[in-house]
Amino acid sequence: MNIILPLEVGNLDGLVALLFAIMFGPALLLLIVGFVLRSKQKPKAAKILFILAGVYLLISLGICGGLMGAY
Repeated sequence: MNIILPLEVGNLDGLVALLFAIMFGPALLLLIVGFVLRSKQKPKAAKILFILAGVYLLISLGICGGLMGAY
């Protein structure tokens, strides 16, 4: 007799891809926009976007990395 635990699930590759997209997507987008604004002579706005990208990456790696590392 096979006992099926409720925690046994199938393929979770899509969930892992979604977590990586949430972790790196917005930070990468902010970084690219920062580089575009930097080349158009708006260094203050670019600096703010670089800082926001770094803070978002730091927080998202902590939260999503904690979720992925807990299991």
